[in-house]
Amino acid sequence: MFKNYKLEYLTKDILSGIIVALISIPISMGYAQVAGLPVVYGLYGSLLPVLIYGLLASSPQFVFGVDATPAALVGAAIATMGISTGSDEALRVVPVITFVTAVWLLIFYIIRAGRLVNYISKPVMGGFISGIGCTIILMQVSKLFGGNAGTGELFVLLYHIWGELPSFNMLSALLGFGTVAVILIAKKYIPKFPMSVVMMIFGAILTAVFHIDRYGVKLLPKVEPGLSKISFPDLTVLTQNTGEIIILGLTVALVIVAQTLLAANNYALKNNYKIDNNREVLAYAAGNFAGALVGCCPINGSVSRTGIAEQFGCKSQVMSVVAALTMILVLLFGTELLAYLPVPVLTGIVIAALIGILEIGLAKKLWKTNKQEFLIFMAAFLGVLVLGTIYGVIIGVILSFVAVIIRAVVPPKAFLGMIPGHEGFYALKRNSKARPIKDTVLYRFSGNLFFANINTFQQDIENAVTENTKQIIVDASGIGNIDITAADRLVILNRNLQKRGIKFYITEHVGAVNDQLRTYGAGSLVEDGVVRRTVSLALRAAGVNKPYPLEGTDSSEDVMFIEADERLAEFEWAFGKDAEEKMEQFAMEVADRIAAAKEYHDELIEQAENTVSWGRLGLFDEDELLERLEMHLSEIAHNNPEYEHEIEERIEQRRRIIEQKLQNLNPEAIKLLKRHRKELSEHFKKNNPEAYAHMIARRKEHIRHLEKTNPALAQKLKDLYRQNGED
Repeated sequence: MFKNYKLEYLTKDILSGIIVALISIPISMGYAQVAGLPVVYGLYGSLLPVLIYGLLASSPQFVFGVDATPAALVGAAIATMGISTGSDEALRVVPVITFVTAVWLLIFYIIRAGRLVNYISKPVMGGFISGIGCTIILMQVSKLFGGNAGTGELFVLLYHIWGELPSFNMLSALLGFGTVAVILIAKKYIPKFPMSVVMMIFGAILTAVFHIDRYGVKLLPKVEPGLSKISFPDLTVLTQNTGEIIILGLTVALVIVAQTLLAANNYALKNNYKIDNNREVLAYAAGNFAGALVGCCPINGSVSRTGIAEQFGCKSQVMSVVAALTMILVLLFGTELLAYLPVPVLTGIVIAALIGILEIGLAKKLWKTNKQEFLIFMAAFLGVLVLGTIYGVIIGVILSFVAVIIRAVVPPKAFLGMIPGHEGFYALKRNSKARPIKDTVLYRFSGNLFFANINTFQQDIENAVTENTKQIIVDASGIGNIDITAADRLVILNRNLQKRGIKFYITEHVGAVNDQLRTYGAGSLVEDGVVRRTVSLALRAAGVNKPYPLEGTDSSEDVMFIEADERLAEFEWAFGKDAEEKMEQFAMEVADRIAAAKEYHDELIEQAENTVSWGRLGLFDEDELLERLEMHLSEIAHNNPEYEHEIEERIEQRRRIIEQKLQNLNPEAIKLLKRHRKELSEHFKKNNPEAYAHMIARRKEHIRHLEKTNPALAQKLKDLYRQNGED
């Protein structure tokens, strides 16, 4: 609580703590009555439980205290047990219910139930808080005009308000509704002014000077001075109503966790701080154990009082400590003053605070930006208002998961093209100047691929194919996961497109997707080079060279686009831990194609590379391929040893081309390339020393040969081998 505490917070924390304590007086006294206890037990529940919670909680501003929903649940339960309100039996049973609730909360802490809040969306939280706020307003509104507080949900509360109209008192209504209006106006124009305190003092003065109680205005009931006695609940009560109390305790504990955690997280989001959900649950358990010791009903987080604390600038749980200390002073020395406080004024202060917590701004924003999330907000709001806290949360959570499923099944997707003069790929529908690459379908799918959306994925691609389509490239940067159904369908889709003479590539995804493909039996997509690291590498493999030809433009507008990732090693991305083995296998396939060639020309290596299963490599991988080909040079030239020098010269020629391309891409890539060459050479030397010695001897012979025919090239090769750390 005191970690990183700043002295500048103290004034606001003290003021908000005093205000919270004073506001808690009428609220907690009223809800104690609802729970079947004498009113003074509401004040007892606003002392020790609040102090314990403040010392343990991770939320810097949330207020704990006697509140509506648990009180109403307990009051209804003891009524069905045939226990009279305020009776000795109620004083025995209610603390036991609080104790059982605390035990359930402790169990929730042990099983870390607080993490469930992480799966509840902001619209659910906003709707939930607004529903609670409206419910409590409806519970309290009849007190504004001289009636009594109600309990229950929307229709019961509306019926209660209607039933209280005969108790309507004009002066009470003027005081109650006037208080709400004055505080809201002050909040708008002078937000830092403590108008709630002024109105409370104003109400007390009216009572002292004009005796407004004589005109029908209700005042707080008299309370005997003194602190509560601490005693352990009489657990023998459980032997009489075991099942009812255990189930009731579980229900109340669920309400406390759902209502208080959601509200606390909502304030954390709004005010940009983090709370520890599990620590909060522990604080709820400890607070309720304290409540049981002082004989109070179950204690809950208070949305209304938190709103007031926030209004007065509360910065830490020092506020709760101050509120508890203030309550001690009230119980010891201020009980006579309580009788001067008008109920309508105090109720108006509470309702004004509750209006401030309603997420009206969020509802408007969702209405304008996302109708789906607006409906989730309204469902949570109406669920709480009409059905109660638990059902409201359940409805909201279910709808949140439905929304997640809908977004997963129909994720953002687009067909892409290029804009002349710009790098990158752009959605054709969103960019009027974007043009498709000629004979190419470039499709971006921004969601995980699984059984529920693979049909959409496949249908989009098949609908985009025309008679001119030669290659389909999927930008799968948004695909982080696939399932076995999607993997099987990708294999089938690739096979069907191949039959139509169309090349198919999946690009930009994380390497883990390649591991999944191989695990699910779709490894052929990896082995055959269907997966490529980038879009430009896929275009290169498909034979679409830079500058890329665009449909509907002349050749002068073709786009030269270079991706920085083009220099990265694809094999490691595609094959993971098997990358080295696969590269060696690929190198041997290329070596066999070169060895089988009848003539040796400049494009021989490139042609051989294109004929094997993977297809054209990226620049970084191609350099490693050339290194491995040189290692196997003797085997390649076995049938035609007279061409050995010529083949080696072709390898060096390709290396120079790669270096030049990488230099154009990024000078840092050259450093990375040379480091990689050195590591590969050292690996070869360690694992196959005889072959390595043979390669070095052959290189020396090749350099001696070049010194006679091409001295400049011979010197470049010497420098290159020295940079690689070779002799």
